[in-house]
Amino acid sequence: MDKLKSQLESLLFVSAKPMAVKQLAELLEVEPKQVMVAGEALAKEYQQQDRGVQVIKNGTKYQMVSTPANTKLVQAFIKDETKSELSRPSLETLTIIAYRGPIKKTDLDKIRGINCSLILRNLLLRGLVETSEQNKETSYSVTMDFVRFLGINDLAELPDYQRLHNDETVDKIIQSS
Repeated sequence: MDKLKSQLESLLFVSAKPMAVKQLAELLEVEPKQVMVAGEALAKEYQQQDRGVQVIKNGTKYQMVSTPANTKLVQAFIKDETKSELSRPSLETLTIIAYRGPIKKTDLDKIRGINCSLILRNLLLRGLVETSEQNKETSYSVTMDFVRFLGINDLAELPDYQRLHNDETVDKIIQSS
């Protein structure tokens, strides 16, 4: 049970959105009932320990969030974070999403060579990217706000869009794992 709780905790930590019990069960290769038992235990542990984060449940979905007691602090941080300039890694990630999206997180990680979870969370908070589900996996694409901010009507208007959108080198990187 401890290993399952640990794995569940890791998935909830890196997820930018609530995760369904069914999806968690598939990822963890266990029965949904086991996920629910581990999720309840994890939520209870966080609540009893008076931590800065907590695990919440809404129907059949779990999510790791900050505690209500820290709301003002977190809001101030996010406000500051979303108004500051994008970091180079965030710009690189956003560029890949613009040219290759919709793109799965696993493919994005392969292209960049690092785990992009935190960068994606920041881009989601800023409203620059959005998620969709494709074959039970989350994909990322840029938002209409992003397109509007660039002053274009279509992503195809980006410089060298067709060449970079269909680049075989990038396809080989994605296929290589």
